[in-house]
Order: sequence, then C-alpha cells, then structure tokens
Amino acid sequence: MLRPWDIKFSFEGNNAKTLHSKLLNCLISDIKRGRLLPGSMLPGTRTLAKQLNINRKTVQYVYEELEVQGWLKSKVRRGTFVAESLPEQTLSDADSKLVSSTVKTKAPSDLTEELYIEALAQASCITTTNDGTPDARLIPYELLARTYRRICVNLSRRSKLGYGDPRGALELRMSLQKMVSSDRYINCSEQEICIVRGSQMGIYLASRVLDPTNGAIVMEELCYAPAQATFEANGFKVLKCKLDKDGLNIEHLQKLIRDNKVAGIYVTPHHQYPTTVCLPMERRLALLRLSKCHHLTIIEDDYDHEFHYETNPIPPLASLPNSENVVHIGSMSKVFAPGLRLGYIVCSTELIQRAAQEIVLIDRQGNTITEHVVTDLMETGEVKRHIRKVRREYRQRRDHTVNEFSRIFGSKVSFDIPTGGLAIWVDISKMTKGKDLSNFKSNDSILSTFFNNDQQTPTHIRFGFGSINKTEITHSIQSLYTTLVDEK
Repeated sequence: MLRPWDIKFSFEGNNAKTLHSKLLNCLISDIKRGRLLPGSMLPGTRTLAKQLNINRKTVQYVYEELEVQGWLKSKVRRGTFVAESLPEQTLSDADSKLVSSTVKTKAPSDLTEELYIEALAQASCITTTNDGTPDARLIPYELLARTYRRICVNLSRRSKLGYGDPRGALELRMSLQKMVSSDRYINCSEQEICIVRGSQMGIYLASRVLDPTNGAIVMEELCYAPAQATFEANGFKVLKCKLDKDGLNIEHLQKLIRDNKVAGIYVTPHHQYPTTVCLPMERRLALLRLSKCHHLTIIEDDYDHEFHYETNPIPPLASLPNSENVVHIGSMSKVFAPGLRLGYIVCSTELIQRAAQEIVLIDRQGNTITEHVVTDLMETGEVKRHIRKVRREYRQRRDHTVNEFSRIFGSKVSFDIPTGGLAIWVDISKMTKGKDLSNFKSNDSILSTFFNNDQQTPTHIRFGFGSINKTEITHSIQSLYTTLVDEK
C-alpha cells in the first residue's frame, strides 16, 4: 500500500524518561485525539526507528505492547494498523479500569524500565554497549561440552537431578570455600556460602533480606545502575557518597552516616564501578571500622576479582578485621561468560539462611547440572588454568587499549592505567566543552552521565576492552575519536 504522506512523530513535550515510554505515550495520545484514525496503517518498525533515531527493537516492543492492550492490530504480510475498535472508546471509565493493565501491577521505576529494555535488546542479539564484559569467544566450549555430558550422565544414573539444597550443591559450596580461603583469604565454612545466578541475584537477595526501616543504603556517586534500581525497588532510600582519586571518600561517608539513618553500604572496592579505581587498604580498614561501630551491613560486590594485572590484588573486605557485617558477592560469570549465570554470596549463616528462604520463593534452587560441572572444573584445576590464560589475554588487551588511546587521541584525553578489570575510565572533558552529546553512540563506550543522574555534561567515558580483540579495539577507538570530533 502506497501512503500519500509519511506520518511524522515527535517526542516534544513528552515527559516520560525512557524512549519506550515516550513512544508508548506518543502513539496512545495520537490515537486518542484522532490524529491516528481507526484502521490507519502505522509506519514499519524499521522506518519509525530511523525517523526517531531510536532502536528498532524499542519500536517492536511498543507495537507488541499496544497490540496486547487493544490499541493496535498486526496483519500478516500487511503491517500494523490502529485497531478498528479502541479499548477506551468501547468501555466506560469504570470498566476501563477493570481491564487496564496499569492497575494490576506496581509500576516500575524509570531506571528499572530502562534496564529491562536494554536486557530485551541484548537477548535479541542487537548490538549493545560493551560495558567491560568478558569475551565469550575465549570460552573453552569443547571442555565445557564434554564435562556437561559426563556430569549429566553421572547425575542421571545416580538419581541426583531432583530437588536439592536452595543454598546450592554442597560439592560446589565446598569447592568455593577452598577457593575463597586460599585465593582471597576469606575464612568461612560451606554453611556461609550460597550459590546464586550471577552477582545481580546476589545483590537482589541482599536487598531483600535487609530491612529498609533500618535506614538508607549508601552507594558510590558513580555506581552500578542495576544495583541502585534493586535497592530502590525493595524500599530503600539511596544516598550517594563522593568519590576521589582513591575511590570511596571516607570523610563524606562519615558525614552521611552522621546526618542520616543508614542501614548499609554497597561498594565495589576491588575495581570501582565504573571508574576502575582500587580502594586502598587504609580506606578499607576505615570502612570496616565504621561498619562495626555503627552496625552497618557492607555489600561488597567483588565482580571481577580474577582480573588483576599488577602484583597481587588487595584482599577483599570480607577477609579483613571487623568484617563480621560484610556480605561478599562474587561471580563465576566473568570467568567464562554472562550466560553461565553462576555467582555466590559469602556471609554469616543467619543471612545465608534468609537468602536461601528467599530463593525457595522465587527460584527453589539453582541449576544442579551447571553447579556440578563448575565443581568438576574447579576440582580438576581447569578453572584456575582458564583464569590464567584469559588473564594474560585481557592484560594484553588493556595494554593495547592504553597505547591506542595515547596514539589516536594524544593529549586530548587522560586516564590512569587500570590495575585490573575489563574496562578503562577515560577523561574526555577537554573534548566535550560546548558540545551536545545527547545523541552519542558507541558500542564500547558509556558516557559518565549514565552513572550519575545529577551530572549534566559528560566528563569521562568507560571504554570496555574485554569482549573485543586488538583489531576491534583499534577500530572502536578510531570510531570514538571521529564521533567526539564530529559532535557539534
């Protein structure tokens, strides 16, 4: 069907904070006021995405949601049309409230909705921002496949594929106990370990078992957005603590504790997210003393402990004096790939029991086969061997990234070489003065404004080098230079 005129859409005056919500509101508004008549054909998802300069998947999700609500109707090989019978025109106000999905669920926060859209895009294999994720191409997939087959056969023959311990397979908890004891100096028993589906689930469980009536959660002023959304979704007020060149500012933290009722502190001390700074020992000990003195829980997100390139990493908070109130969260997903979905919590038996009770309600238990596979790989030394191999590779990628930023950007940018991790924090403030970066796009770089809602003008980028090889790193940095130079 040839349209005589293209339909134009605009987000002007739309107060929604996410692109998904903006487009949803825009289409419903145009239908309600008669600009889009019943039976009229909408632009294709690719066309509309190009017109609005947004991701095509966002348009697809909005179309699907409006079809479920009754506003749109898709016709095979023809397109998407405004429904002939609109939901709010065929029902009374009272009946509309009965069928409206908005009154059936608790509304998500804007941050949660934004993270969900990003997760859907990742699941659909759309190119998304590389945040310092591991390279799935380095997975020893043949070894994993053989181990999975052998473990699956053994468990089946022994009738071990039924329901198990919500805390995770005992064998894996014992292997992890040996690892954190020998490699991270953490003195614990297998009863103080709980297996989870990645560090994000560990953060969620910590937010569930802690009581928001005891006070707020303090987070670093530049922080991991999914963690903030999690604490807020579970009723916590989030306070932001200043950062400096050494990480968490202890003096400002003391002021926050003095002026507010605080229940806990979420930190990423090994490699601060997103700045990559390693918290010095002096500040770690000061943080633990504050925790002991004020009875504060510390949630230590040790998401990439394995990837430290300069000498030995500083021991985790959970291994130091006065660490009784520390909840240590680690992940095996960074060792292999995010899709493995395996992490762990180390803390007191009381908190572990509460976390396991929450698991019973939402997940019952983890993946028994995967847990035994990882146990086998840990006990045979394969995990340690793989870590040594990829650590060398990631260090080479870090060094290449440092060299290429210096070669391509010269004195236009500055940075400290990260002691570990899979990303670098680059100061681009010399290049951003007077420029509008609202349409900034880069597959491997995130502007600092993403990590702090109060920051208006981006001053840094977090460039992820973990999931791309040296050739790809060079190409990405060259593209970034062109983007920053061309932005008006």
